[in-house]
Amino acid sequence: MPRLKSETSDNQVTTATFRLKGGLFPLTLLEISRFDAVDFEQQLREKAAAAPGFFKQTPVVLSFDDFAGDIDTLPLADILAICRSQGLLPVALRSGVESLEQQAKALSLAIMPASRVKPAPDIQIEQQTEPSEQTESSTNAVNQTETEQAEPCQLELSPTDHVEINHSPSKIITTPIRSGQQVYAPGGDLIIMAAVSAGAEVLADGNIHVYGALRGRALAGVKGDSSARIFCQSLEAELVSIAGTFKVDEDLRKEHWKMPVQVGLDEQTLSITPLV
Repeated sequence: MPRLKSETSDNQVTTATFRLKGGLFPLTLLEISRFDAVDFEQQLREKAAAAPGFFKQTPVVLSFDDFAGDIDTLPLADILAICRSQGLLPVALRSGVESLEQQAKALSLAIMPASRVKPAPDIQIEQQTEPSEQTESSTNAVNQTETEQAEPCQLELSPTDHVEINHSPSKIITTPIRSGQQVYAPGGDLIIMAAVSAGAEVLADGNIHVYGALRGRALAGVKGDSSARIFCQSLEAELVSIAGTFKVDEDLRKEHWKMPVQVGLDEQTLSITPLV
């Protein structure tokens, strides 16, 4: 009986043309609350003039969670054209509205899940409570909290979202972060005992401490922790961000440039103060 041979030669080596890998790429959320073509384009143009470095091939997610108006008749194609004319590249849509998502699919935009942040439960305790009743009330409150925490939640990079972060041990880096590198501290703080070069990116769910010059991009509270802060010995950053609210170097150069500072979030506005 003759031996069977594969049609593929034994010496032929098949090399994979690609591989899939996970990556962490924070995207800017453009929250649109109303739309008038003239006003929208004018305001975008003003923003682009104030921060031209940011409005250069910047990918953004269009969000309509807080849109006021008739969203079913919204001309999504016009919005995309205006964004692109000012240097922004819309890559995805977040709305939760079926008619708008159908437009997005036709325009080759990805669909992001709508924001679903659950408010904290209100726990009321009466002033005069018997010991047994107080114990039962406390137990019910704990059980209620445990039950709600056990439910899955959607974490998204947005300055309006606030979530509870389960902090992990801090990540400590003792070497400089070079251009092109990205360092992420999930669930905790990121501590860098050296400089962060231009073109590098450092991210943390908690705070970021840079005991050197911060010349790259620093994003703290990337999963919505608005209490996160950024500390650095010399502010020379391309971008700093807290829970999705950011400033680029054009704004940062106006004050506290090359000074030791701390960056925090005050009512959805970045606050930069000297590090005393």
